[in-house]
Amino acid sequence: MKISKSIKTLDESDIGDNLLHYDYNINYLLSLIKKGVSEDDQHFLSSYRSFEGEVFENFVYEKLLMYAANSDDIEKFVLKGFHQDKIKSHANTLSISEKQQIVYRTKSREISEFDAMFITKDNELYFVEMTLVKSVLKLRKRLRKKKALLEIIFPNYEIKALIILNEGATGVRQLPSYCSVWLTNEFSAKGVLEHIVATDTKKLQPKKRVKSEKMIEAHTLKLHPFRYYNTISWITKMLRAHKKYVLDINFLMSQKVQRYHDLYNKFYIGYILASEMREELNLDKSIRDDHKVIVALEKKHSDEIVVTYYVQQTRKILFLYSYDDSGKIVKEKKDPYGITVTEVYHVNKMMDEHYFLNRANIETIKKLLEEKTNPQD
Repeated sequence: MKISKSIKTLDESDIGDNLLHYDYNINYLLSLIKKGVSEDDQHFLSSYRSFEGEVFENFVYEKLLMYAANSDDIEKFVLKGFHQDKIKSHANTLSISEKQQIVYRTKSREISEFDAMFITKDNELYFVEMTLVKSVLKLRKRLRKKKALLEIIFPNYEIKALIILNEGATGVRQLPSYCSVWLTNEFSAKGVLEHIVATDTKKLQPKKRVKSEKMIEAHTLKLHPFRYYNTISWITKMLRAHKKYVLDINFLMSQKVQRYHDLYNKFYIGYILASEMREELNLDKSIRDDHKVIVALEKKHSDEIVVTYYVQQTRKILFLYSYDDSGKIVKEKKDPYGITVTEVYHVNKMMDEHYFLNRANIETIKKLLEEKTNPQD
């Protein structure tokens, strides 16, 4: 995929007023402007960067629509925003969210969001990331999860990524080989902001829409059935199903299961009583001795697999306990509306005494993981 000159130079002459027809999450930024907060203020800068990222995504999407319509290589391009019909978000498939973004969701939670998506004549499915970040290193974990999901639900396509950045972004060479990178000139959203702030707003040109048979609705893409919670339950059961060993390490390290590990990031393998972990995790006294501490296997970006712990105090209050590079315990409160809270609640209900672990079991598991992920020469 080669970048066009029009995208490279951020030429907006062919998109009319389309950028001004989008809804932006700008209320907080507008309140700062109204208060006369300096543009050098950290609150202003943070809010403006977020807004500018939204505008950049919409700008690039508009340009990609036209690029796809004129490209001999692209056969299908997924519509979003005001370009597609307003269709309710569907569970266990690709669809359009309330925010008009391309998403894959379970019944209750969004799993992944995609800035754009298209299919080429060579049976490649590209997902697109457009961002103004200066360093793309944090992108890598997100890319791996999205690629894994798409490989699971679209096994007949080769999954690739198109990353669109501003010139000067660092870490590009460290992106995976399945990524194509386009670098544009430096982007500014000041014109869009000035239009939103202006009291004498000009009359907008009608929305410009690209007409092409290539343009499709997200939900029309046929995918392989995938049940998020059923799959994680199956993996948990299989990891503990070996008659001889506390963990089926060969099942864990199989190619199929590691693809799921890329998607889920962590697998849950059992529980240990709070009484055994109280000192090491510095658990609060309010946690009873017989409280289940859920044991998980987290896949780090380096592909190292490490043991972590989850303590669910109430349905929505969940803490993750992990180790930093120096071996010190780090406690992190998880988003009460995030997918991890729902996962832990789900697996906790399925774990009977068969999933009980003690300290010796965990040390054995750590040793197995170290041998598999850091083999000796």
